[in-house]
Amino acid sequence: MSLNISADFDSGNIEVIDASDSQRIELAIRPDSNSPHYQWFHFKVDGLIPGQHYHFRLGNAAGASYGHAWHGYNAVASTDHQSWFRVPSSFDGQALSFRFEASHRQAWFAYFEPYSRERHTRLIEQALSNAGCQLLATGHSVEGRDIALLRKGDGAPGKRKIWIIAQQHPGEHMAEWFIEGIIERLQEPADAALQTLLAAADLYLVPNMNPDGAFHGHLRTNARGKDLNRAWQDSNAQDTPEVFFIQQQMEQYGVDAFIDAHGDEDIPYVFTAACEGNPGYSPRQAALEAQFRSTLEGITPDFQSLHGYPRSAPGQANMSLACNSVGERYQCLALTLEMPFKDHDNAPNPHTGWSGQRSKALGRDVLGALAQMVQALR
Repeated sequence: MSLNISADFDSGNIEVIDASDSQRIELAIRPDSNSPHYQWFHFKVDGLIPGQHYHFRLGNAAGASYGHAWHGYNAVASTDHQSWFRVPSSFDGQALSFRFEASHRQAWFAYFEPYSRERHTRLIEQALSNAGCQLLATGHSVEGRDIALLRKGDGAPGKRKIWIIAQQHPGEHMAEWFIEGIIERLQEPADAALQTLLAAADLYLVPNMNPDGAFHGHLRTNARGKDLNRAWQDSNAQDTPEVFFIQQQMEQYGVDAFIDAHGDEDIPYVFTAACEGNPGYSPRQAALEAQFRSTLEGITPDFQSLHGYPRSAPGQANMSLACNSVGERYQCLALTLEMPFKDHDNAPNPHTGWSGQRSKALGRDVLGALAQMVQALR
C-alpha cells in the first residue's frame, strides 16, 4: 500500500522526494518564503501498516539554518496529533534520519510539538472569558492575521508594566505553549503569589508575534522573509508590521519589564540572554537580571544560568534584537528566554524531551519569579 505524506495544513512543512521504499523515505525541508532559512518540519503520513518499521530521511538537514544543532536531537511524533513523544534520530553530517514502528495507520512528525492557529484562537478566548484579560489592541500581520495584545490588569496609575511576547520566530512553538501556561495560571484567583504580582503590575501578553510564519511552517521569518527579532531598530508597517504594532503599543503604555520567549535549536538547556552589551546598560539592570535568574532557579529545576550564549562585550550589543532595543529604550529588565528543541539536560525527560507541557509549566513559574521581585522593577 502506498504512503500519503502531506504537509498542506497549519504549520506544515515538508517536500517528498521519494516515498516508494518504506526503508528509505526521502524528504526535504522547505525553506521559509522569501528567505533561505529552514529547519522547522511538520508532516502527516497516512497508509502506515501497524507493526511495520519505516525509515525517514531528511536529506537537506545539513544545510539548515542551524545544521550543527541536529546532533543530539530527536524528532517528535504523534499518532493522534495530541500526545507527542520523541523518536530516536541520528544525524550523519548530511541527513537527519529516524526510524518509526507504526502502531496506527497514520502518524505526524515535527521538529517540536506544534501550537496550532486553532489552539491559538481558543487560547485568546480562554484569556478573555476565564482569565480576566482584556483585548487591549489588535495588530495585523503582513497577510492580515490578527496579533492580539492582551492585558491582565486595569492600567491604573503607578502599576508596573510587564510585557511578555512569544513566537517572533515562528518555528519556536514552545513559546506559545509558554504563554498558555501563563494564561492558565491567571485563572487561579486563590493563588497568593499571583495576587501579589497583579496588585502591583499589569501584564501585557502577545501570544504569537508571527502568525503568518507559524501558519506557513517557517523557522525564522514572516511572510516577507523578515526576521522579526532583527527588526526592532527599523520596523515599518509594510515589511514588519508585527513589530511596528507592538512598538507603538509600548510607547503608549510604557514598559517596566520585558520577556521575549524563544526556542534555541542547539543548546539543551533553558536559559536567558540579557542586554549587557547595550550602550546604556546600568548596574540596576544587571542586578535585576541576576535577581530574576536566581529567583527562577529557586522555583524550578527547569531553569539554569550556567549554560547559554556568550555575553556581549560592553557597547557591542546587536540593537536590532527585541531584548536589547527594549532594554535600552525603557532602561528596564529585558530578557530573551530560551527553551530547547532538544531537552533540558539538567532535568531530562527521554520520552518527551522538552515539550509543550514543560513550556507551560515554565510560564507559570516565570510569573512566580516576577511576583517575588515585582516591587524592584521600578
